[in-house]
Amino acid sequence: LKGIIKFFIEKKMRFTALALCAATVSAFAPTAFQRSSSALQADLLSSKTGMSSLDPAVINKYNSLPMPTEKILAEYVWVDAKGETRSKTRTLPVAKTASVADLPKWNYDGSSTDQAPGEDSEVILKPQRIFADPFRPVAAGEPQNILVMCDTYTPDGEPLPTNARAVAAKSFEGNEDQEVWFGMEQEFTLFNLDMKTPLGWPVGGQPIRPQGPYYCSVGAENSFGRAITDAAYKAMMYAGIEISGTNGEVMPGQQEYQVGPCVGIDAGDQLMMSRYILNRVCEDFQVYCTLHPKPITEGEWNGAGMHTNVSTKEMREPGGLEAIKKAIYKLGVKHAEHVAIYGEGNELRLSGKFETASIDEFSFGIANRGASVRIGRDTEKEGCGYFEDRRPASNCDPYLVTGKIMETIMSDIDAPVIEPKNK
Repeated sequence: LKGIIKFFIEKKMRFTALALCAATVSAFAPTAFQRSSSALQADLLSSKTGMSSLDPAVINKYNSLPMPTEKILAEYVWVDAKGETRSKTRTLPVAKTASVADLPKWNYDGSSTDQAPGEDSEVILKPQRIFADPFRPVAAGEPQNILVMCDTYTPDGEPLPTNARAVAAKSFEGNEDQEVWFGMEQEFTLFNLDMKTPLGWPVGGQPIRPQGPYYCSVGAENSFGRAITDAAYKAMMYAGIEISGTNGEVMPGQQEYQVGPCVGIDAGDQLMMSRYILNRVCEDFQVYCTLHPKPITEGEWNGAGMHTNVSTKEMREPGGLEAIKKAIYKLGVKHAEHVAIYGEGNELRLSGKFETASIDEFSFGIANRGASVRIGRDTEKEGCGYFEDRRPASNCDPYLVTGKIMETIMSDIDAPVIEPKNK
């Protein structure tokens, strides 16, 4: 027994000595090899909501590398067959980035985006609008990296069937003197990466409190995703997008930002690029963002829209209220055509409940959020201003929406008077 005890005592002493030596060596080891980085302490590519997937210290190591002063990075962005944004990067000489006209065309594999067959898959990217790149910022005075909003063409120069920008551009041609302004209210819903649980919701369940306390709210029990929306806000401002505001929405986990006023076709360019930026920010925060107009169909919850505010030069001048009403009457005549292109799944949202009008019936009202189109109290009082088309869904194509509104209100059609629907 004494022999066994002596064996274990000697073994323990040898182990302790080795541990002390190891500790001494590690104390003098270079700090680069110490596991102090949060990237080493956390799981890489974590799917935990609200956490960046990579350690900022690691990212900054590469972001701080000096770049050639005669070159920049250009991120070409386009819209795929599903109406979602895609992008890829190229290096360009600074001399070729002074204006859209200076930017070269590019191409991509359209068979991988459902926009071309595999045997003839090349799709041409035509630059249309330049924005500053908020994801690759540079020091003041250095050439700026850019985001480039493009539309899509065949090698023969024909717009793709999915090129809604080309369709909208025709509606604006010849109407430049109207100076039409658009202001778009983009609602969206933030989910955990399970793509089933909105932020602030219990897994597999629903909030115990109904709608009411979440709209424009404060407090950890009410507001979910503020940091994400604020980050997107700043990124859009840096990019040069005319973002005019943001707020928490009625359903918990639902947010909104507003873009505009923008003139003509630029409204579609800015809104589409804002969606790209929003998704890039959500990528960093490791949250899933959906533009579905009714992401939660069970329970008493609001859907998500992209209310579109419209004002022509005539509408903004004294007595413009009459021009506004005439435009609304025309929208009533073309109601079916509009709702047909105002977003997929919009019939789930336009139910006549939850601050919407029925998809089957056109209406307008003064300050009535239950109408298809709303005139604000200020516009009524001042006799000029704008109207709000409340029908577009959050996932609508902004090019199609703005182009169709322009086409309808500029058309020469006989539109009967519609009485306002006010409660």
